[in-house]
Amino acid sequence: MSRRSELTIVFVLVIFACDMSRAAVQSDKYARMAAIDQYLMEKNAETQLARSAAPDSISRDATILVLGRQGYETAVEGKNGFVCMVERSWMETFDSSEFWNPKVRGADCLNPQAARSILPIVYLRTRMVIAGRSKAETVSAIKAAFENKQLPNLESGAMAYMMSKSAYLTDEGDHNGPHLMFFTPVIDAKDWGAGAEGSPVVFTPLFFSPKEQSQMKGLPPILVFAVVLTNWSDGTPAGKHND
Repeated sequence: MSRRSELTIVFVLVIFACDMSRAAVQSDKYARMAAIDQYLMEKNAETQLARSAAPDSISRDATILVLGRQGYETAVEGKNGFVCMVERSWMETFDSSEFWNPKVRGADCLNPQAARSILPIVYLRTRMVIAGRSKAETVSAIKAAFENKQLPNLESGAMAYMMSKSAYLTDEGDHNGPHLMFFTPVIDAKDWGAGAEGSPVVFTPLFFSPKEQSQMKGLPPILVFAVVLTNWSDGTPAGKHND
């Protein structure tokens, strides 16, 4: 088995958390939102982590967002159209057992198309949860905003870098894995070869896992595909990172 195939298998396990007994434990562990302080970071540390999502050639000129008590704030104004940030656990699928996991730090660097069409969803989800709204209320708010055209349509070519060796994506496995995210309209995952033997492409839902697709009605019709990489943003081989 090739190194890329091994990484793909590991990443699939990280994304979908197949161990149901462990998921049940996590569900109890993260049954509700923790105190907001547990999700916050020191500003300089968050800036550094956000930049590490992409190679320096991209992130050094990117806008940097950091999470404050009212939502995301601009820490650095960029000039290349990219926006780097650190996502928190509430950007997991709404049925994820780690939706409130305060340890999650998903360093993410969105290209200009994703910054324009995906960030408004991130901002809305974040404002809702920080305001103490439930998952159901947050889903309803997104549906209402989409119906009222308060959310932009997905732009063609929207993608994001998630290549930080210092990110923490999940309690599962090795907690992390370098990859690129591509945002698409609703299509058949087979069109991307997602999940096929030897393929580095993995389907990763934005709102609900496949078992809860009935909940997708009224939400923006966006799918996400992850392409597994073999190197971190600093060029070192995957598998060698800071805990």
